[in-house]
Amino acid sequence: MIKTTAMLLEELKDYASPKDKLARMVEQGEYYSIVKGLYETDRNVPAYLLAGSIYGPSYISFEYALSHYGLIPEAVYTVTCATFEKKKKKRYETMFGTFSYRDVPSKAFPLGLRLEQSGDYFYRIAEPEKALCDQLYTLPPVPNANALLRLLTEDLRIEESELQKLSKDAVEEYSDVYHSTNIKRLSTLLRRI
Repeated sequence: MIKTTAMLLEELKDYASPKDKLARMVEQGEYYSIVKGLYETDRNVPAYLLAGSIYGPSYISFEYALSHYGLIPEAVYTVTCATFEKKKKKRYETMFGTFSYRDVPSKAFPLGLRLEQSGDYFYRIAEPEKALCDQLYTLPPVPNANALLRLLTEDLRIEESELQKLSKDAVEEYSDVYHSTNIKRLSTLLRRI
């Protein structure tokens, strides 16, 4: 379970020095530091369950979500997340794993998200179409639909049959808010294949 320093100090308020007690509890392995001010009680919790608490508002997207849905064949070890209006990329190396955060347009941020639950943890993850749009948003514009298809099938290694399963309507809706050449071309490409 994720706890903040404030929560733990409140729980330990009856001790003469709650901060010292907390430091001893961390040393003894009762709590594990995630990042400054944030602790976890379970050493073996999967990293993706912590991503939204480390830096936010955010949701899991980009390569991690594409791998989660089986769209790309590679295993992704960095939990990649989308934020908005942060103006810079953030990266956290923790004992639980590596977390990477980067911006998407504000209007696109709330669209196409799923709230998932795993035990006592809740996390937000982009739907497959949204994760792909987020990924394409970060890449330089391609000159045409054929170049985009090559990028998707050769560089990202997404099977064409998987592209055909994506919601054309969702991608078209997203293309209006990203203002990205790649996503407009993706919308056109999906209608064609």
